[in-house]
Amino acid sequence: MSRSRATTFDDQQAMILNHAAQLFAQRGYMATSMNQVAEACSLSKATLYHYHRDKYGLLVSIAEGHVTRLHELVVDVMAQKLKPDARLRELIRRIVSEYADAQNAHRVLTEDVKFLEPADRERVLGRERDVVAGFARAVADAYPQAGAAQLSKPLSMLLFGMINWLFTWMKPSGALTHEAMADIVADLFSGGVPKVQSAVQQAQSVAASK
Repeated sequence: MSRSRATTFDDQQAMILNHAAQLFAQRGYMATSMNQVAEACSLSKATLYHYHRDKYGLLVSIAEGHVTRLHELVVDVMAQKLKPDARLRELIRRIVSEYADAQNAHRVLTEDVKFLEPADRERVLGRERDVVAGFARAVADAYPQAGAAQLSKPLSMLLFGMINWLFTWMKPSGALTHEAMADIVADLFSGGVPKVQSAVQQAQSVAASK
């Protein structure tokens, strides 16, 4: 019985966070009230407070939960015995797949993290930096010339620039699935990186002069 209650509690909590993330994404964190969250969840306000003490707690849980899942998938992929190019492609596939089911949470992470208190914001952003660092290592492994020229992080940020805003224009009912888009992003990135040789050479010259 205790296991059943724990499962029910976890499921209920996940449902609340999903509804809260949707409201925050649509209305904005500041414009959303706990009453609106309770109504969206078909719960009484008292029941809602049983799971989360206030709206700020919801924000922390959504942002931290999302970035933690991203970090975990990076750690998982980096631990796999894959060739460098296959590892980078798998990272892209996994993170695009994660975004497909977490569009609201990702919007909250990108737009509402500014409302976090300093300690919470630094913890969330620190984990976000870990995610970027993982991608940068994968880029450097797949393209050693980029790593040698200290371009692995800038290239990773450009990669995230492609991925991070998919949720703003991709439609669930559209012709392109997230799986197909992950392959497109990977192909575009891998086909484009070798074309930045002039930038690599310039960066190497700058690095060598320091």
